[in-house]
Amino acid sequence: MREFSSAVTTAINAERFKYFFLIELTFTLFNPNSNQYEDTEYYFTSYNRDLDWNSNTYIADGGLFEFEPPNFSSVLDREAYKVVITDISDQFAAHFKSGVIGSPIKVRAGIIDPSTDQPLTATEDIISLYSGFIDGPSIENNWDTKLALIEGTSPMADLDQINVRMVSKDGMDQLDSLDTSFDSLYEDSEINLKWGKV
Repeated sequence: MREFSSAVTTAINAERFKYFFLIELTFTLFNPNSNQYEDTEYYFTSYNRDLDWNSNTYIADGGLFEFEPPNFSSVLDREAYKVVITDISDQFAAHFKSGVIGSPIKVRAGIIDPSTDQPLTATEDIISLYSGFIDGPSIENNWDTKLALIEGTSPMADLDQINVRMVSKDGMDQLDSLDTSFDSLYEDSEINLKWGKV
């Protein structure tokens, strides 16, 4: 059973309590200028103002539109976590085109102290709800606004392979241009094999 800090327990035991979300996205994208992979991090909160937590500033007006956890059922649920962010400037659309599948996503929840009406932001007061990987990014464009839909991996995804490497000469060259482990597959070479007892 999950244990909460005394401050969170007191707030939860109150007649009514309010909560907020902290969303952390890390897109690992290839930068052709530096010829390296680089991380672009985003921090969003559903609270009505920016919050500082764990040395990061979570932006309140960054476009966090909706957070949808999977529905619980009596059978094993394959439904995934979904985070919806407004994308008026096409920033997320550009990231999605570059490829963000497999990038980490974390969702945490915080509680509002009913006695002070202030968020509880001590490290032990923030509750981790979800930690997974982006599985299905998409853009939804309607007449009113443009939304970036980020679908996290479902609980069943722990059984899947992630970051599968292409086992070929070109695939290895993308990881390390000096790696020659697959070069002999594409060159004329002979290998004498002796079978049985020698």
